[in-house]
Formats: sequence, C-alpha cells, structure tokens
Amino acid sequence: MRPKKHKTTGSGDLFRARLDQIINMKHELVQLAGKVDWDWIDGEIAPLYSENGRPGIATRFMIGLLLLKHIYGLSDEGERWVHDPYFQYFTGEEFFQHAFPHERSDLSHWRKRLGDKLELLLAESLRVAHEAGALRSQDLKRVTVDTTVQPKAITFPTDAKLLHAAIKGLNRLARKHGVKLRQSYLRIAKTAAMMAGRYAHAKQFKRHHRQLRSRLGRIIRDIRCKIEGQAVLENAFALSLSRATQIRAQQQRQRGWKLYSFHAPEVECIGKGKAAAPYEFGVKASIVTNNRRAPGGLFVLHARALPDNPYDGHTLRDVIDRTETLTGCAIERAYVDKGYRGHDAQNPRRVFISGQKRGVFGVIKRELRRRSAIEPIIGHLKVDGYLGRCYLKGRAGDAANVILSAVGYNFRRILAWLRKLLRFILTVLWRAFATPVALNPAC
Repeated sequence: MRPKKHKTTGSGDLFRARLDQIINMKHELVQLAGKVDWDWIDGEIAPLYSENGRPGIATRFMIGLLLLKHIYGLSDEGERWVHDPYFQYFTGEEFFQHAFPHERSDLSHWRKRLGDKLELLLAESLRVAHEAGALRSQDLKRVTVDTTVQPKAITFPTDAKLLHAAIKGLNRLARKHGVKLRQSYLRIAKTAAMMAGRYAHAKQFKRHHRQLRSRLGRIIRDIRCKIEGQAVLENAFALSLSRATQIRAQQQRQRGWKLYSFHAPEVECIGKGKAAAPYEFGVKASIVTNNRRAPGGLFVLHARALPDNPYDGHTLRDVIDRTETLTGCAIERAYVDKGYRGHDAQNPRRVFISGQKRGVFGVIKRELRRRSAIEPIIGHLKVDGYLGRCYLKGRAGDAANVILSAVGYNFRRILAWLRKLLRFILTVLWRAFATPVALNPAC
C-alpha cells in the first residue's frame, strides 16, 4: 500500500530535539534536501504500490537512504544515519532519532521494486544541477560516450576455484534438502584445490585439477541417482546441477559461452586491452557525460549496463536516444573513441571518432580533444562509488548499481557546487561588511 504523506508538526517537543535547531541550515546536505523534488519522485513511484496491505515506508526516507549510500560510498549495514543529524534531516526526519527505524533489508527490497524507475533519480540529479546553476542547457547538446567494465564481486575464476565452488555448492544444497550423499569430498576437494596451484606451477597441467573434476562428477551422478523420480527435488537441483555440469565440461580455450562463477552466472569475461588487467569479469556499462565543462564540472547524463558484451558501435544509437529522452535535449554532436567504428547512429555526421581527420576543425577539433576527459569521470565512478565492484545480485543488480553509481556521482558534484557557492557568498559578505584597518602614518 502507498505510504502515508509525511507531515511535519512545526512545533517543539519537550523530550526531543528538533533537527532544525541543532544543525547548520546552510549546510550543503540541507540545501540539497530543499532542492530535490520529493513529491514528484513519490508520484512517479506510486504505481509500483499495491492497493492493499499496510502502508509502506516513506518514499523520502528510502530514496534519501539510497542517495546517501551512493553519495558517500557507504554500505547497507552502515550505522552513520543514527550518528549524523544531517543524514536524518535529509531523509525527512523532524526530530533527532536515537535508533534506526527500519530493517537493513528494506534497501534491497526497494532496489528491486524500483527497477527501471531508478533512472528517475538520474533525471532528478540533472534537474537539481540545472536549477542550482551547476549545469546549463547548452552543456547537454555535446556529449562524450564511452564504455567501461563493472567488475562483479567474485574471485578470479580459475578452473580449480570453479570446480571447488561447485562441489561446495552442491553439498550445501544437498544438506538444505536432506539428500544424504555417499561422500561429500569436502576435505579432499580443499586439499586438491590447494595442490592445483602447485601442479600448475610445476607445469603438470593434466593433473592439476584432475581430482577436483573426478570428485565433482561423482557428486553430480550421486545426486541425480538419489533425486530421480522426485519432482520437487529435481526442480530444486536443476539449476545447480546444470551449472556444475557446465563447469566440469568446459575447457580452457573453448569457443562459446563459459561460466565464470557458480553463484553469479551472468558474469562475462571482457578484454579492454589494459596492461594491468587484460581481462575483467563483470558486465559492460555505457557512460555519457557532457563534453564541455559545465560550471559545476562534468556530469553523467546517462548510465546503463550492457549485458552480453555487445560491440560498442552497435549500442551508440540506443544510448543517444535514451540520453535525449532522459535530458529532454537533442544531441548535436557526440564524441567517441575508436571502439565505436562502424557505429549505428541515426545521424553519422554528428558522431566524431577519436583520431578522425575528415570534418574535424575549429570548435569540433577542440571538443574532440576533450573526449578523454570522460576517463577520470569513470575513475571517480569506480573509486568514489560502487562501479568498481558490484555486490548486488543478478543482472538486475548490475543494472541498478550502474545507475545508482552515476546518481551518487552527480549529487557529489552538486554538493561540491553548493559548498563553492556558500564560500563565495560568505566571502562577498565578509568583504562588504569588514571594516578596513587604518594604518598609522609613518613618522
């Protein structure tokens, strides 16, 4: 059921302290809370609620928590909200709270509920930046597009690690459903996984995962024999058995799809040609920024996960269309790197590729030189936000993490702009009202 409207009393309380009396109302978080259109966000999310049931958690509280998490790079388990009155004010509280009012798992439920609606937060961040003067309409017409890899929170996928993970996963599932195995092979698998690295170092590649492969095959056959004819157990084990069979059968240099994680089958192997990381394991993500530096810096205009590792050039048309829909402004020129050669943009003449000579002169030449300015933005998304390692589950988690990382980055730029404005205003006031000190005449 849709949550009830949050109402402020506007009066004091004998036993509780009002937040607006104990915090600095000129603080950037307080200013940002007043600029975000919480009612518009609540109205856009309203169709996601059912008509029945108890009222849900206040939209401002949960959306505010999501924003704070990605602005400051906090975890879902972080307890900073209880200690920080500015966080409480940002999420709509009127009085200081001494305990967190909801469960940590509510954030996970809200991420699943919002789904594609998370782009509303990205659009709202751009609107707030425009309203605050940090982003101008003319900055939205010329953009830079690039792709990066969002790594998944998995270990480096060697054959021995995958086989060992499959053995542990099948044993865990068998214990959960009460299937008694002839032998678990857990201790043997642990020793074999440890020895695999030593065999590989000694160039004994035929034996470095032979024991793990044979033990996994025995467990697969044992489980299939004991659940045969039991429809409930067959359905429960179907997915895990298919993954274990895939891991046992796949070879090092085979063509086609490979499984790189037992618990995260959506992980893909992507090579971006980096010397430090030739291969990365996760999902490809598309990032769009303004080309010309706005007063508040560079903002992320669009961010989206690209599953199945598509060719960069085949995604450009869709990315440009989505960016124009999100910003409400037509893109005049887009600047990309050489990975977009052979792109499918609707108007190829407005797309300029790095290293291109034909038609590049004057302003276009200067703007094309600024194409590489998107690289440090991607670096900030990964280091300051969560784009550097995705902890959310499944492809839906990958998509949500990309968008929320961009939202957090934009709001960090807005907070920096508000701090800069406040310093400028205070400096002007100080210069206006400060009385100059008279100097004593020289003797």
